[in-house]
Amino acid sequence: MALVKRKMLDEIRQHLEKPEITVITGPRQCGKTTLMKILETELTARDNKTLFMNLDVEEDMAHFSSQNDLLRKIELEIGSDGYVFIDEIQRKENAGRFLKGIYDMDRPYKFIVSGSGSIELKEDLQESLAGRKRIFEVSTISFEEFVNYRTDYRYEDKLENFFELEKAKTLSFLEEYLNFGGYPRVILEQEAKEKREIIREIYQSYIERDITYLLRLARPEEFSLLVRFLSLLAGKIVNLSNLSSEVGISIKTVKQYLWYLEKTYITDMILPFSTNPSKELTKAPICYFKDIGLRNYAAGEFGNINDYGFVFQNFIYLQLSELAKRYDFSIHFWRTKDKAEIDFILQKGRNIVPVEVKYKSIDTFEITRAMRNFIERYNPKAAAVVNISSHHEESIANTKVSLLPFYKLKKFVEENFGS
Repeated sequence: MALVKRKMLDEIRQHLEKPEITVITGPRQCGKTTLMKILETELTARDNKTLFMNLDVEEDMAHFSSQNDLLRKIELEIGSDGYVFIDEIQRKENAGRFLKGIYDMDRPYKFIVSGSGSIELKEDLQESLAGRKRIFEVSTISFEEFVNYRTDYRYEDKLENFFELEKAKTLSFLEEYLNFGGYPRVILEQEAKEKREIIREIYQSYIERDITYLLRLARPEEFSLLVRFLSLLAGKIVNLSNLSSEVGISIKTVKQYLWYLEKTYITDMILPFSTNPSKELTKAPICYFKDIGLRNYAAGEFGNINDYGFVFQNFIYLQLSELAKRYDFSIHFWRTKDKAEIDFILQKGRNIVPVEVKYKSIDTFEITRAMRNFIERYNPKAAAVVNISSHHEESIANTKVSLLPFYKLKKFVEENFGS
């Protein structure tokens, strides 16, 4: 079975020549182990010595009782130098300090480690490996990676042209992605029934192996119920009191669970943009899921979306969040107390760009009241309305408002935040 090419692989390849520890993190089953196996195969083909260890394997875990024990095992297997891959490093208690001790011995080994998004791992690595590592956060498969895979990479360097010319195929691919999401095993599976079994296993594994273990939950069903309610609120304002009442847990526990969901790559919370607390919301967040398929499963809509509107909004958020890493802007939403709302506000310093999302092709473009209100109040240089396939531009005062297809969002962001 063919693998899905990951864009991040080239970045990680380049870092293999650096002495710092290469750390690959991300949600469970997003493809971290596959990336490491590809790298190991490539290194071995060039006659490099490699060792691959997995801390889910008891036999391998036995060699992590001390740094010296691990180094003796490494030397036995590959000699005095080489590449050491350690998968599921989060299984090692105090992993950051453990790796720091080995790194500071200045031995001629290059370490490439991976781990699911556990809280202890992320905090420990940041604190213990300062200046000694680079972290690569791997997400589930993006829409572009998905389309390239489904088209056998024929349009890899001209994907936007494909979207422009093949509108029916583009919409078909989009709807498939919005239904099933980006987990690699889900994408690689052909049968809808098997896709459902895979996403169920991923979800249960996350709840049972990560969350129950991390939080020592006596009643994991409460956490799972919270995730379900959040999935139904994706793209909508989250009321903590309502969640507390619906799930039957305290607001303090709700906040704790929401924090863990963010830290384990399941959800993101974005806060409102506001300069006028008397007229604009200032606190209540909006939740988005890091993978649409997982959101759909939790909502009972996996493979059978009832309303594409908020799912498409979540999809656009995922695109924006990847672009935000590159161009260093923050993502908010805007809502007034009389309920005028803009889906996304992109902000970098004084540069503020409002973005609305519409799951349709817009034949007659009309700027909404909310967008007009925001433009009048903040006078941004640019604004966007993202839709399925329509193009248009017009101006309000000093603001250029662009109606653009979702696949041109990257270019729009580059134009406004790339300098």
